[in-house]
Amino acid sequence: MALLVFFLFFVLVAHVSALDACPKCGSMEVPYPLSTDPNCGDSRYRVYCNNDALEFLSAGGFFYKILSVNPTSYKLVISPPLIIENTCSTSDLSLGGLRLDENLPFNISNRNTVMLLNCSENILLSPLNCSANSFCRQFEDAYGGSGCKGKLCCHFLKDASMTSHQIRVRVGGCTAYTSVVDKKPDEPVDSWNYGIELQWLPPN
Repeated sequence: MALLVFFLFFVLVAHVSALDACPKCGSMEVPYPLSTDPNCGDSRYRVYCNNDALEFLSAGGFFYKILSVNPTSYKLVISPPLIIENTCSTSDLSLGGLRLDENLPFNISNRNTVMLLNCSENILLSPLNCSANSFCRQFEDAYGGSGCKGKLCCHFLKDASMTSHQIRVRVGGCTAYTSVVDKKPDEPVDSWNYGIELQWLPPN
């Protein structure tokens, strides 16, 4: 009898685990609690598998490719939006940039160095680093084809004093941005880890 109870318990645990773990999306694992389907993961942690690419959907309805997932630290990294060639505008400009749904358990981590590009002079009233030594100048020099070179730009570390649910761009402000995760001092531009790191609250 005890053996039968143990067997049934084992089957139940295996069944629950199978429901919790979503199948791979292309070559990328989809660890719990991330969910690509109502039958796996936790629906509050919704991500999308589109054409074998794992993607994160913003509150504005824009899909960002997920580059990596670290379930032990509750973090994932999404790709910054494309800067449209020779325009210095990001592909999410019409949506105001990256905006997260504040009712969901995701927020922008404090390990992102964000560079705002093609900005109006109003940005100079902010405490951001818009000097000739700003990291954004290195980015402009390396990626001149973006159309951003020579335009006003700034960088900042996305810290706890700022909103953790948005990176804003707009016409009349800054029209493009990019981000580097965990940037080290004096790290050369060709070694930068481009991405936007998001973190999630663990399930209750």
